[in-house]
This record gives sequence, C-alpha cells and structure tokens, in this order.
Amino acid sequence: MSGYGRRDRAPAGTLLAFLLLVSGCSGSGSGLGVPATTASVPSTPAAAPAASPSSSGSPSLKDKIARQKEPQPVTNAQPDVECPFLDIRQGASTLTIPPPPPDGSNEAMSLKYQGNFVRAARDCAVVNGQMVVRVGVQGRIIVGPAGGPGQVDVPLRIAVVSAPITSPKTVLTKLIHIPVTIGANDANVDFTHIEEGLSFPMLPAGATDPYLIYIGFDPLGAAAQEQAKKPAPAKKPKPTAKPNPNAPTG
Repeated sequence: MSGYGRRDRAPAGTLLAFLLLVSGCSGSGSGLGVPATTASVPSTPAAAPAASPSSSGSPSLKDKIARQKEPQPVTNAQPDVECPFLDIRQGASTLTIPPPPPDGSNEAMSLKYQGNFVRAARDCAVVNGQMVVRVGVQGRIIVGPAGGPGQVDVPLRIAVVSAPITSPKTVLTKLIHIPVTIGANDANVDFTHIEEGLSFPMLPAGATDPYLIYIGFDPLGAAAQEQAKKPAPAKKPKPTAKPNPNAPTG
C-alpha cells in the first residue's frame, strides 16, 4: 500500500511540551488501512487502581485499528507523510461522573465513575491536497464508590489546531459519544474508539507552525449539545388588553 510514510520528527524544541502522546505514522501502501504506532498515556495520580495489563494474546490498539473494515483504496494519495503530533488537551485528561461537589465535601464518596486515557494512535495520508487522518483512542472507565452497573456515555473530543504555540486556531473539531457498558461485577472497563476520515487542508508552503491533534474528554460540550436538542419553550401569548371603563368617549 502506498500513501503512508513514517516521518515523525519534532520541530526544534518547540513541541517538547506537547509530547504526552506522540505516535508515529506507519506503513507503506495505499488507503487508510495501515496501523499506527501507539503510545501509552500516563495515568493521573488521582485515578483508582487500574486493571491488570492485557495478556499477550489480547490485541493492541494498533491491531484493532488494522482489523477495522478496510475503506475503499484512496486514489492520488501522497507517500512520505508527516503526521501531526497527538496530544491530550490540558485539563481534559480525566472524566469524572458526577463532577465533585463545589465545596469539595465527600468528593471521593460522590464519585460514580472516572475515565482516563490509556493510549492513542493516528495515521495519515495526503489526498488531493488534504490531510486525511484516522485517530484511535483506548481508555478506561473506573467504577467509583457511588457507581455500579449501567451505561456510561464517554464524550470524546478530537480537535486539530494550527499554530498551537504562537497563534492557536481550531481547524477541525468533533465530539464523539462512546457508550460503555458497566457490568455488575466490573471494577473497571476498557473502551476503544477509532475515528475515520478526519480531513483538513495541508499547511501552506513555507509555514513554520505545525498542526497538532488534541484528544480530551468534553462533558461540558456534551451537555451543551444535549441542551441544544431540546425544543425551545413555547412563548406564552400576550394577554389581551382590557378596555378601560373610565376612558373618555365621544
């Protein structure tokens, strides 16, 4: 397959602060079916004990990406592609359901679920002047003291930002809802999502600031999205003005 190359080099010193989740473009061939290199994500200090690592026979994230249904071959794909770096948005690395009380009281006991990222990967192609990216994310939902069996909606935000250091500008953003089922005996559950076909223009010739791909949990965006779906309340009709019996006549 031609259309993918492995070129993952950091611009001199400028992106070192963003390398929490660096993963490489991989493969050589046409189409979007090439697995990407994965990178582990550090767990947050507040996280509950994580599940034991998967056995050697379990598929890795890049294997799961590779086993996805192959899209149609991409024509006019440009080889030797340099993928944007992948990072976790600051402040969006942990999902808490429900959020802690405003005063912080009983914070630990009020926690139903906590979500964390485990690893992520991406692969890229250039098609007709557009960068086409696929992003794979693996995370974990941990059951808190107030949690139990049920369904958890994981709001995953993927965003592409240009000039992330000098003049950040959002090029593409997408909110994805990932349903995760928690069983009666589950202390934690892993989830995986692969988002296909994220497309945006290539950087202009001579541009020095790179693109950066962010991932993060976005419960506020999900709440706003749900609120926007609700129909607006019907306006109450204005009361009809009653005639004034004391008004002068004739």
